[in-house]
Amino acid sequence: MSSPASLADPSASSAAENRLGILCMVTGMALFTLNDAMGKWLVETCPVPLILAVRSASALLILAPLVMRAGFSSVFRVPDPGRHLIRNVLIVAEVAFFYLAVREMPLADVMTIYMAAPLLVTALSVPLLGEKVGLRRWIAVGIGFAGVVLVLRPGGDFLSAGTPLALAGSLTFALTLISTRSLRGASGLTLITTQTLGVGVAGTVALPFVWVAPSLLELSLIGVLGVVALVAHVLVNHSLKLSPAAVVAPYQYTSLVWAMALGWAFWGDVPDLPVAFGAALIIGSGMFVFHREQQLAKAAS
Repeated sequence: MSSPASLADPSASSAAENRLGILCMVTGMALFTLNDAMGKWLVETCPVPLILAVRSASALLILAPLVMRAGFSSVFRVPDPGRHLIRNVLIVAEVAFFYLAVREMPLADVMTIYMAAPLLVTALSVPLLGEKVGLRRWIAVGIGFAGVVLVLRPGGDFLSAGTPLALAGSLTFALTLISTRSLRGASGLTLITTQTLGVGVAGTVALPFVWVAPSLLELSLIGVLGVVALVAHVLVNHSLKLSPAAVVAPYQYTSLVWAMALGWAFWGDVPDLPVAFGAALIIGSGMFVFHREQQLAKAAS
């Protein structure tokens, strides 16, 4: 006997799944941005290693039942531990750079610079992965980098201690994405568990050198960071299972809208015209590169 869903119009079902996928992506991006905003508030009084250690510990408590169900051997037995180690080191650096940058800069400005990471992936995929990039994508990358320059306004009064940290974070984020490409055979549970463990170990090792006793509220909020980040990961991954990447991926840029809203609500930060225009160039270039890569992948298949 057919279920009601199987009797429905397939195109309608697909449209419904796409809408749900978009909702999951937008909600996931909102939670990621809320996570970042909470981190910005906490890093004003808490050392970064403390945030890394406690956030990871709370996330590992949630991951533990999933790891036990899958089996420790299947989660931690990886074919190329060297690549996993490199990826985890990059993730530790990227997260640390982000928290250090948002301590010095508005949240939306840092996230705008981080949005150049997909363009860096395209540029770096040539020397690091041996991929070929056509003229149109190179032009888009150039336009996106022009957007970064607009955001930074070299020669103006915008440059701060956070600027090189945000740039370094964007670069390490791009390298993380590239290293993840080389680990396509690894399960999602393996990737998220090992990276969470790596960040936690790094934070714990560095913590004695910068120890500042947190309040109970701060400790609780840091723990919430790990939970919020995990839920956001689940929503984003679920959106990609419900809908094609071409449908939901562009909605990852809604994180900038959330960042602007939270930055204004909690810190009174309002992006000026150069930042807004630079963000538009970066987002437009990133969406073009993504669309072009989808076209080329479809043609190749």
